[in-house]
Amino acid sequence: MKKSIFGMLLMLESLFLAFVTLVAFYYHCTLGETDWKAFAITSGITCLAGALVTAYGHTELGRSQKQMSRGGAFIIVGLTWVVFSAFGMLPFLLYDGLDVDVASAYFETMSGFSTMGATIIQDIEAMPHGILLWRSLMQWMGGLGIVVFSFAMLPVKDMKNSTMFIAEMSGLSINRLKPKIGATSRRLLLIYLILTIVCALMFWVGPMNLYDAVCFALSTVATGGFGTHTASIGYFHSAYIEYVCAIFMIISSINFGLYYYMSIRRGRECLKNEEVKGFLLTVMGLVAVFCLLFHFTLFDGSVTIPHTGEEVFRTSLFHVATIISSSGFQAEAFDYVGWGRAFWMPTILMMILGGCTVSTAGGMKMMRVIVYLKYALREFRTFLHPHAVISIKFNGRIIHEQHIRRVISYLIIYVFILIISCAAMTMFMDFDMTTAFGAIVSSFGNTGPALGELGPAGNFAAISAPAKWLLSFLMLVGRLEIFTVLFLFMPKAWRL
Repeated sequence: MKKSIFGMLLMLESLFLAFVTLVAFYYHCTLGETDWKAFAITSGITCLAGALVTAYGHTELGRSQKQMSRGGAFIIVGLTWVVFSAFGMLPFLLYDGLDVDVASAYFETMSGFSTMGATIIQDIEAMPHGILLWRSLMQWMGGLGIVVFSFAMLPVKDMKNSTMFIAEMSGLSINRLKPKIGATSRRLLLIYLILTIVCALMFWVGPMNLYDAVCFALSTVATGGFGTHTASIGYFHSAYIEYVCAIFMIISSINFGLYYYMSIRRGRECLKNEEVKGFLLTVMGLVAVFCLLFHFTLFDGSVTIPHTGEEVFRTSLFHVATIISSSGFQAEAFDYVGWGRAFWMPTILMMILGGCTVSTAGGMKMMRVIVYLKYALREFRTFLHPHAVISIKFNGRIIHEQHIRRVISYLIIYVFILIISCAAMTMFMDFDMTTAFGAIVSSFGNTGPALGELGPAGNFAAISAPAKWLLSFLMLVGRLEIFTVLFLFMPKAWRL
């Protein structure tokens, strides 16, 4: 059963690779680019592997396995992301124009699927169209979720497993959506596709050509950060493009469940959502903070800064949108490391906070932050009134203590992994603690740019292979929000 599902997922990946092969072959015919061969080989290998695993799953031995357990569903989701990245990195290894090792190729691929957006490619413009499209397409698939894509596109009854859905789209209350997971996935994919098309069209209206508009739209709605130019959004020198990109990054950071309710004419659900209210208020507050920082900070002449009132507002809005959504795009003025230390702390805070649950954004998620604040307030009130019984409510409903413990345990494990990873990062590379901490928080939050040498003006090409593997692991942990990945290290879950 599990092997059959796993094989179908690999065959789905091969279809996306085949699509990129056709696009790359078109540019081979028109511009002489040669990366289509790498994608053709990768598509064939992935399809063959998927077919073999699927065939084995339908044999008598494969069918003799027990029905998938909850632990098995979580393991399938975790392994899917690992294996998808393993096959997805093959074009980077097979293409002659990109000389990378396995650690770098896997880092780039996991950065794509996890929507982190950090890159080891120093000259983006030198890459062929197929490679650049694959980078953006990986982010688009990873933004909504590989398994959610599969639920929506593959008509396999055994794959309609709500546990697998929850493992990848944590924070979503399945009971409040359609009873059938397949129908829910298809509607979410339709909403995702519509947002992408609208974003691409709005980019195309501006100074982008169609290819750039499609690639940037795929990454923007996925809040990923990969683009077709080294200077990212700043390449176009367009205020219009920056505003469009910022708006769609914020839209994509909002809980997609609300768009679902709007699509079935239950818009009242949106008005009662505390998480979205908290997220939008946080965005507005942070934009105001950065506007004030730009006004009162003294800058030297070595860094690009906004000057007029409109430029200050636009730069502040774009910076808040690109960091809190975990996108990592760069505008014309983007180097927050060069702006000074006053800009670092709110930037790191946004990397940790992230967007809403069931969005394409990374980070800790606003829902958890609100629960933490309410929990702290309850403890303070309980301290003053020891015999009081105080419940924590979210969106007007009482949160069960079991769910509160789960949210608190997430924070404890988050801090523990952060500390251990920072210590390991300083061992793998000769980084100061600020740079190491920034890299870990950025990877964990799937943001992209970090601090110090790994800030928005640099990239991750020079870091060591062990550091790339560590950061790749943190990208996966951050994207699947810790617990799904931890199942991979529990022997009891494998036995179940």
